[in-house]
Amino acid sequence: QVQLVESGGGLVQAGGSLRLSCAASRLTFSSYDGGWFRQAPGKEREFVAHINWGGGNPYYADSVKGRFTISRDNAKNTMYLQMESLKPEDTAVYYCAAQKRSNIIAIMVAPAKYDYWGQGTQVTVSS
Repeated sequence: QVQLVESGGGLVQAGGSLRLSCAASRLTFSSYDGGWFRQAPGKEREFVAHINWGGGNPYYADSVKGRFTISRDNAKNTMYLQMESLKPEDTAVYYCAAQKRSNIIAIMVAPAKYDYWGQGTQVTVSS
């Protein structure tokens, strides 16, 4: 069974930072693009960031651009999301996901186009 497991979530004050990790098991992560999504209560799942198979061409939602950084370490089968200057509106469950390699933005941002998902980690930003 392929698994992605997120960690690093928690409670942080506005303006603070967190680093989320996504560890993959029973797959070669370098064969996949990686993405981060989030879902707030009562909201649709929202695209956050995408990174290609080799760790290049990061792509971000406008809402997080300049504050969040996506990265990956294929030797460790792990992907990261560094979050800075957090805002209360960043509060959500954050999910990591993997998809076959893509250069098409419409595919990068679409939850239905991802093959594997983690169970999510809660990020709560207090005011």
